[in-house]
Amino acid sequence: MLLSNITIYQLQELNSYVKPGDTGLAIIASGTTCNLSMDWSYEYNTWIFPVEISDKGHASVQVEGMEVGLTLGLKNQEGTLKLSLMDCGCYVKDLSIKLDGGASWLYQGMIDAFEEQIGSAVENAITKNLGEGILKLDMFLQSLPKEIPVDDDASINVTFVDNPSLSNSSVGFDINGLFTARKKVPIPMYYYKNTLPSVLCTEPAKMLGISLDEAVFNSASALYYDAKFMQWIVDKIPDQSLLNTAGWRFIVPQLYKKYPNDDMNMNLTLSSPPILKISEHNLDATVYADLIIDVLEADQVIPVACISLVIRGSGSVGIAGNNLVGSVKLNDFSMSLKWSNIGNLRMYLIQPLMWTLIQTVFVPNANTHLAKGFPLPIIHGFTVQNAEIIFSRSKITVCGDVVFGES
Repeated sequence: MLLSNITIYQLQELNSYVKPGDTGLAIIASGTTCNLSMDWSYEYNTWIFPVEISDKGHASVQVEGMEVGLTLGLKNQEGTLKLSLMDCGCYVKDLSIKLDGGASWLYQGMIDAFEEQIGSAVENAITKNLGEGILKLDMFLQSLPKEIPVDDDASINVTFVDNPSLSNSSVGFDINGLFTARKKVPIPMYYYKNTLPSVLCTEPAKMLGISLDEAVFNSASALYYDAKFMQWIVDKIPDQSLLNTAGWRFIVPQLYKKYPNDDMNMNLTLSSPPILKISEHNLDATVYADLIIDVLEADQVIPVACISLVIRGSGSVGIAGNNLVGSVKLNDFSMSLKWSNIGNLRMYLIQPLMWTLIQTVFVPNANTHLAKGFPLPIIHGFTVQNAEIIFSRSKITVCGDVVFGES
């Protein structure tokens, strides 16, 4: 008997589990039922009856109590994840076969004679289909993007940088994770060596853990700094009177005397990328900036003084969808006069004004951008749920569950 065109059209499993090991990822499914169809044909002749007897038809097969096992290999291949089928096996416990076509009514009672052959053919067909499915999955993994766009200027490099690490309960992946310029503006590179476990989740039952080194955040800081995004001209503030020299007449009398009742603006430019430090309990940021005070006279913008600022703040992070979002608050700052065209300035009188500007203008502006966040490296279609954020030395870890739903 010849069996051909074996097609699986329904597969249901009762129990399954995934077990990482030293050499690969083992997947076992038991109590599996399977419905399939196939074509059958046979030819028979002997020297006694020189006439050849042949027939053919279609068969429906129901498989019960099938066990399937496969072992998958995972490795890094030039920044992408390579999936390979290391071992695969299938055992069929029970078959229910219904023949159609030809003289099937005649052969149905004789089907037991071919059950072992049919069972073997079914096992081979399922093994072949699993191999083809793993090949398609590997092609999908190979096609995953190596960058995730953040906005028009930045992307996150999500290439793999080492082979996956397998434990008895999890699979770990290390990706580059640094921000890169979409316009290919050179930015400083950050290198770090992992001396601690990559992901530390307090609840082992969480499905997903993503650990972000502070190098990721500092690469974003360096990118946006080099792209000239970290400078602001402030011409509107809650207390608009402070953008007129009249509002400074008791703080900097010489400014009001030289430029009476002229409008002003504040030109804030960061002098270096912000520095972020992550500890067990905090995310701290230090910002170095120059604030130039400009007087607007007729059609001219006249710089009159520059104040150097060192701003220290602390941040918090959260999850919105699949984005890591944040906010920052001001802790303290220090200031010094860098240069002046209007004589010496009494910095202790200016300090309360600077505090107000930072609190009411610059911090809200930064938080508007931080609230947009940046995408976590998650495969399209999956969404993070029940997220927990854990701070550790130099890392932030996001632990949570994931659900699949096409968006």
